[in-house]
Amino acid sequence: MCGRFAMDKETDDLIREFMAETGKTAPEWTPSWNVAPTDSVPVIREHHGTRQVESVRWGMVSPNSPTFGGGKPVINARIETVATNGLFKGAFASSRCIVSAAGYYEWQLTENGKQPYFIHHPGHDVAMAGIVKAWPDRSKADDDPGRWRLSMAIITRDAHVAPGEVHDRMPACLTPESYDAWLGADLSSNDALELLDATSFEVAHDFHYFPVSKAVNSVKNDGRHLIDPIELSDLPGTLPGL
Repeated sequence: MCGRFAMDKETDDLIREFMAETGKTAPEWTPSWNVAPTDSVPVIREHHGTRQVESVRWGMVSPNSPTFGGGKPVINARIETVATNGLFKGAFASSRCIVSAAGYYEWQLTENGKQPYFIHHPGHDVAMAGIVKAWPDRSKADDDPGRWRLSMAIITRDAHVAPGEVHDRMPACLTPESYDAWLGADLSSNDALELLDATSFEVAHDFHYFPVSKAVNSVKNDGRHLIDPIELSDLPGTLPGL
C-alpha cells in the first residue's frame, strides 16, 4: 500500500454506520478523495468500553519521540511483524481501530511515469484495519485533557489474495461481521492475526481497480473527480494486462 486513500463519509455517517459516539477528539470531518500521510483522519475504536469516532494523525508516533511527528511518517504496519515489532505490538494487542475508506490508490511504474490506480470494493466501503498509539505532550500537565495525542498506522499484507493485484501490498481489511471482535478486548494477538487473514481474503477477492488521473499524485488536489476512471489505451508505456 503506497499511502493514499479516499474517504467520502462525514463524521455523522461514520457514527451511524459503526454505531459509535463522538470521542474527545472527534473531527468535523468532510469527505476527501486524497487523504495523505500526516493528515488527521477519523477512525473508529473502542475506548473504555465505548465505541468512538476519534481524530488521529496518520503516521504513528513513538511515545518516546520528542515531537509529535518529524521524520518519515510510519503509516503502515506489516502484518508479518505487527504483533512483535516494538512500536506496534502494544497497540495491536489492545488499541485496534478501523479506518473507513471509499478505496485506496496504488501506482504502477510505466514508461510514461507513475500511473495511479483506484482500488475499491464495488458493494461497500473498505474497512481497513489499523492500530492507534498515544503520544504524551510533555509540555502539558498530567491532568491536562490535551496532553495525549493520537496517531495510527494501517496494517498491510501481501496483496496476492486480490485478483489482478496492482501492488504487492494491500491494507488488511475487515468485514462488518468482524468489527465487534476486532475492536473488542477479547482477541489475543494470534487470534487477531487469524481474523485479519480470513477477512482480508474475503474482502479482497471482490476488489475492483481502474486507472485514474495523475492529478491524485499531488496532495494539493482533491475532489470526487480524482476517482473517475480514465482510458489508458492511447497512452504509451502502459503495462500489459492493465
